[in-house]
Amino acid sequence: MRIHVLALDEVFDTGLSTILDTFSIANDLAESAGTSSVHFEVTVVGVRHRVRTSHGLSVPVISAARLERPDIVLIPALGAKMPQTLQVALERRDVADAGELLREWSDGGSLVSAACTGTFVLANTSLLDGQSATTSWWLAPLFRERYPNVKLEESRMVVGSSRFATAGAALAHIDLALWLVRRSSPALAALTGRFLVIDPRPSQAVFMIPDHLMHTDPLIERFEQWARQHLADGFSLSAGANATGTSERTLARRLRTVLGKTPLSYFQDLRVERAVHLLQTSNDSIDLIAARVGYANGVTLRTLLRRRIGRSVSELRAGKR
Repeated sequence: MRIHVLALDEVFDTGLSTILDTFSIANDLAESAGTSSVHFEVTVVGVRHRVRTSHGLSVPVISAARLERPDIVLIPALGAKMPQTLQVALERRDVADAGELLREWSDGGSLVSAACTGTFVLANTSLLDGQSATTSWWLAPLFRERYPNVKLEESRMVVGSSRFATAGAALAHIDLALWLVRRSSPALAALTGRFLVIDPRPSQAVFMIPDHLMHTDPLIERFEQWARQHLADGFSLSAGANATGTSERTLARRLRTVLGKTPLSYFQDLRVERAVHLLQTSNDSIDLIAARVGYANGVTLRTLLRRRIGRSVSELRAGKR
């Protein structure tokens, strides 16, 4: 399996290292997993002769012009982590050149994958238009604004298909690499994950900070403040709209534009966030916690937690801080 890791200047150090280490470990373990025929030939490729990490380390790269089309291309994150710096980085000429290369490889049949802010480099090519994708959870509003034709599923850790794969924030590079290993051998991916001491993580939702996203829009921030005060109450769109000084239609439209959610869906996100906090910081029963966040019983809350964040109550309690 021929894999090209396309490293742009100021590549995110951890992302690049994680990808290379995961495939290296998988190669070392292939015989132990009974899959000695599986081998990943990984090459770090650049569109420039000189590439540095975001911490200034030099990355040895091979020019893409000298290589055959890969089976898989993987784009690690750029070092720019916040919306303002990321938008500046995306205007660089090497990003545009990388986009041309990605379109060429994709047209030739390569599976194109990206993690964290690397998903923006991929989305810039328009290859993801009409496709489902994920990205770093805190950059979801910016991604949705820049790429309205992409079906963003920011709560998921990895979104993959036969042509494209995207992964969430920072250490989701490891989830993406394991997802790619799993395509060749589920047994090898499971063994590699055990050596890396990492469980499959289907969702970013448990890591999200909803009020961080709210600060991108004053109207939604007001709705968030109102919602937090009424989590134990039944949801009322009209009450939420009145509290924020707008119409139901405007509130719903703004939430859909910025977060890709309905008011009720976001209200439920806040309930889940509060429930997770209580599970990890108190000894209250699941039924008591359910009542405090507006659910009739613990069974309903258990089901919602499993559906929204892919974790059980016992798993969340085991992760108490």
